[in-house]
Amino acid sequence: MNFELFIAKRIIAGKGYKNSISSPIIKIATIAITLGITVMLIAVSIGSGFQKKIRDKMSGFKGHVQIVNYDNNNSEVSLASIEKAQPFYPEFKNVEGIKNVQVFANKFGVIRTEKDFEGIVFKGVSSDYDFTFFKEYLKEGRLPNFSLNRNKEILISQSIADRLHLKLQDTIQIVFSAEKHKNKFAQRKPIVVGIYNTGFEQFDKTMLIGDIREVQRLNKWNENEVGGFEVLIDDFDDLALKGDEIYSSIPVTLNSATIAENYPLIFNWLNILDNNVWVIIGIMILVAGINMVTALLVLILEQVQMVGVLKALGSPNWSIRKVFLYNASYLILKGLLYGNIIGIALLAIQKYGKFIKLDPENYYVSTVPVSLEALSIILLNIGTLILCFLMLIIPSYIITKIKPSKSIKFA
Repeated sequence: MNFELFIAKRIIAGKGYKNSISSPIIKIATIAITLGITVMLIAVSIGSGFQKKIRDKMSGFKGHVQIVNYDNNNSEVSLASIEKAQPFYPEFKNVEGIKNVQVFANKFGVIRTEKDFEGIVFKGVSSDYDFTFFKEYLKEGRLPNFSLNRNKEILISQSIADRLHLKLQDTIQIVFSAEKHKNKFAQRKPIVVGIYNTGFEQFDKTMLIGDIREVQRLNKWNENEVGGFEVLIDDFDDLALKGDEIYSSIPVTLNSATIAENYPLIFNWLNILDNNVWVIIGIMILVAGINMVTALLVLILEQVQMVGVLKALGSPNWSIRKVFLYNASYLILKGLLYGNIIGIALLAIQKYGKFIKLDPENYYVSTVPVSLEALSIILLNIGTLILCFLMLIIPSYIITKIKPSKSIKFA
């Protein structure tokens, strides 16, 4: 039998325990643990949700790594072409962890309607393009058919469709710059076959998806010339590593950059958000720990006569300290249980109900994203339990100062 655990259970189960002076303090400490783990779960899940949603949207529009000509100078428009025949296309054979390599070419243009106009970036892609991202955010219609000899079908965003009052099967007029033509401008009349809405306004308000052959015709490129290559990797956590490997594997005439390098402001913002989550976790654990220390000290002072009796019967100090540490651990576990139930319930409501809305102009998402991961929840609970327990070891040292003769005398 575990002697210390037995006594701790008797204290917890005793009627006097619930009606004692320490009862309100114990309840406050339990509530502090409950609120602490709830806030931590929400902070971690929302922080992780933001990171995953934004980086998935970034990679959906731009790939994880872009390989382009040095002459493009980080421009959104493909200024200089690259030969499609490359040693890394259609497959990276000397770099592991690559999911897909796809060609693209961007062209700036202006959509004209009877009453309005809008500047856009026409992103030309091919049949090798991974449309998984756009399938997820496709609101109406379908994807373009790349099996057609002359594919005039395009995807537009809900943002563009709303501003220009466009709908499915509309034939729109786009004016492109065409310096190599006899005229300075060239016109195309593509057909809207799909409307997507990612909530990422930075790209939604300008990006059209169509056939790369249209860009090749506008730029007077042959079918073997493209604007660049987008590389999708299996694990985003390996982005920096794979970016270096890809850069080392491509010809010296080409340049490659990860989306984190191309859009540092967005990813720096995500890093700051990540730091804020750690600050919240630290504050919540500290507050919960202080409340538990207070509760433990009150419990010890309330049971000082019992401590004296146990010492008189020969129990060592550490054995008696374990009684109260078991008691405190029970309170921590109780608070963790309630906190997990409340926190997970609130997160599940937001994940599936999407009640809390955000301005996509500022946050790149239209609702608060939630990422519920079992491993994160388990680690957060274990970490909170261990840290709070360690914070209680030192205060329990007060038991060594209690004298049996004095504590029993006033019993």
